[in-house]
Amino acid sequence: MEEDLAILDALIFSSETPLTVERMREILPQYDRQGILGLLKTLAEHHEARGGGFGLCEIAGGWQFYSRPDLAPWVRKLKAGRPQMLSPAALETLAVVAYRQPVVKADIDRVRGVDVGGTLKGLLEKHLVRMVGRKDVPGRPILYGTTKRFLEVFQLKDLTELPTLTELKDIQS
Repeated sequence: MEEDLAILDALIFSSETPLTVERMREILPQYDRQGILGLLKTLAEHHEARGGGFGLCEIAGGWQFYSRPDLAPWVRKLKAGRPQMLSPAALETLAVVAYRQPVVKADIDRVRGVDVGGTLKGLLEKHLVRMVGRKDVPGRPILYGTTKRFLEVFQLKDLTELPTLTELKDIQS
């Protein structure tokens, strides 16, 4: 079991994107889904108990290491640059897409009260938003939705982890 924990540790460390349980099962076929999840739980507990600079979490449909948020100032120094920030307009547009997806640009414009063409293009370039299809109405406008990258950036397992309107109102109070 220790060897299998080390293998999972190396796989997750080496993966550029969150590693799915299904992919781990392909590499460790002696385990079923519950067996892999048990190993992941043990691995996450090990990293947490160690109290090191990083931990293991489930995000965007897979598992990935993350650095502790309280160590962010030192990580930023290592990256030697300003972290990529989203403007308030980009955050507002991203929120409309996240909560109303699939959504067309005209609906986003209407909610925001401004043309979001440039902002939407920037979110597409950052791979936070993607085109998910076309609406079946005259003109067939493009439908937009969030990406796995969106889930990774905001450390969400899935869209159900987005705060509800009630939770958002409580935060503002």
